Amino acid sequence: MNNVLRQITDFRLITVAVAGALAITAINADAQPRDTRTKASAAGTTSVQRSRGADGAIDATRTNRKGGVTTIDRYKDGSGTTDATITGPRGGVTTVDRSRGADGAIDKTVTGPRGKVFTVDRSRGADGAIDATRVGRRGGVTTVDRSRGADGAVDKTVVGPRGGTSTVDRSVNPDGTVNRTVTTTLPTR
Repeated sequence: MNNVLRQITDFRLITVAVAGALAITAINADAQPRDTRTKASAAGTTSVQRSRGADGAIDATRTNRKGGVTTIDRYKDGSGTTDATITGPRGGVTTVDRSRGADGAIDKTVTGPRGKVFTVDRSRGADGAIDATRVGRRGGVTTVDRSRGADGAVDKTVVGPRGGTSTVDRSVNPDGTVNRTVTTTLPTR
């Protein structure tokens, strides 16, 4: 064999040996246990302490992993609905005010720590299903229209603030199981 052929053969053998060593290293890296490859960023302890107030409403104190404390003070108002005052870990206060409408459905108004308001106006339809109109913190309106079919299943149509719709059509089989078909239409741009 001449000198050039010997050098080419040596180069090929060295290349194959290096490629094999890299492949074995890559396989061993993938085979490591999962806990040695992930960060422990979610370490810590959370807790929730609940207590029943004098009015029967259940209050809660939640402590997150970083030590932040959120308190939820629930109380019954004059109409018998349960309202809440939520104080977050940074001191922001959110209030939840529920009220019973003329048809017996419970409406809700949530006022956030920066004054933004979110409302849910529920109403009872002629078939007894509960419809809702939600007004978001930025003024977007979402409507939820529920209806009861002849088989007793509750269907639902949701129209979002940008015009997108989602329809849930439920039907009950003779054996009592429920089928569900969801049709979604994206909003126009």
